[in-house]
Amino acid sequence: MYDIIVVGGGTSGLMAAVQAAEYGAKVLIIEKNGSLGRKLLLTGGGRCNVTNNRPSNEIIAHIPGNGKFLYSAFSQFDNYDIMSFFTSNGVTLKEEDHGRMFPTTDKARTILETFQARITDLHIDVWYDCSVKKLLIVDGTIKGVRLANGKDVSARCVILATGGKSVPKTGSTGDAYAWLKKASHTITPLFPTEVPLTSNEPFIQQKILQGLSLRGIGLSVLNEKGKAIVTHEMDMIFTHFGVSGPAVLRCSSFVYHQQQKTQHQNVTLSLDCCTTLSKEQLTTQLHHIQKTDGAKQLKTVLKTFIPERLALFYAQQLNLDANTALSKLDEQTIHRIATLLKHFTFTVNGSLPIEKSFVTGGGVSVKEISPQTMMSKYVDGLFCCGELLDIHGYTGGYNITSAFITGTIAGRSAAMYFPQ
Repeated sequence: MYDIIVVGGGTSGLMAAVQAAEYGAKVLIIEKNGSLGRKLLLTGGGRCNVTNNRPSNEIIAHIPGNGKFLYSAFSQFDNYDIMSFFTSNGVTLKEEDHGRMFPTTDKARTILETFQARITDLHIDVWYDCSVKKLLIVDGTIKGVRLANGKDVSARCVILATGGKSVPKTGSTGDAYAWLKKASHTITPLFPTEVPLTSNEPFIQQKILQGLSLRGIGLSVLNEKGKAIVTHEMDMIFTHFGVSGPAVLRCSSFVYHQQQKTQHQNVTLSLDCCTTLSKEQLTTQLHHIQKTDGAKQLKTVLKTFIPERLALFYAQQLNLDANTALSKLDEQTIHRIATLLKHFTFTVNGSLPIEKSFVTGGGVSVKEISPQTMMSKYVDGLFCCGELLDIHGYTGGYNITSAFITGTIAGRSAAMYFPQ
């Protein structure tokens, strides 16, 4: 008999188990893999971006998928508490660009070993290579779990931390969705997010720009009226199947939702290669070059703003000879050049599959989970945390922050929960 069973020894499950045990609970982790923290070891490029050093409201703003659900959780345990947890356990952290926090060892294993040490210190039991078959629920109250081998394990609380369906090689195969559906929970449609986008545009299919990286561009997802739904200023890269890079990953969930809204396969993106200049300022600069150095070829002028491969491609898009002197271009053509530099549109038709994404969009409806405790509103003593929930954020330490915080709240709440 355990106080708490944590199903899943990943990011949120490890934190849930440790926090519950620190609050005095007898805890068992049931892990389907032969080792803990498989996905944790992959985070942050293998360096584990443990959180982000920004104010809570900014963190939540970087979690476009139901981030507001976390306000109550943040009031109990926030990103600064995550940092304190690790530093108090001997991990020194460092801050990198955009507030990302890493262990100074630059190794995700440092974070995993910290959890493993706490598991040993707190006498938390771990069953490896062990799969759960179903939840044991009686009259709306959790009683434990049934294992794949038919054995029943009793507990007064169960915390589900099984992850989503992204990176299935780590064990995230969506097992808990079926269990929760049987418990009357709503599972919102799953979709890949923080994922490269695919395109049928001829220039993509012909691989004209394949491998071309662009730095500090603005990428917007447009609605059916041509208005920007969201814009991200970061880097991107053209690939053999479409586009990728940080700006693209951040736009991916908005592309999915736009597709669902319009029931159209294609969504239009707009690329701004000159984010520091307005279209008017860009036009003025082009006019100035035309007057003072008009003999310069179009491709030479474009290369001052964009890489040469893109300059040649843009000249083609304008039906212009890239070797044409700027002095020979009329007013309307100068405006067309400025417009293209600020607003090159192309369509995407989807993304790589959910198994290729690092984050799962959709999941257990947060309307059915208590934001103060992470407990199910339908089953007493059943808690959910991490990527299993319908919460998703951008890369940069936001998803792992959500996982650590929801895991903490679930663990502490379960430790303090005693059924009537």
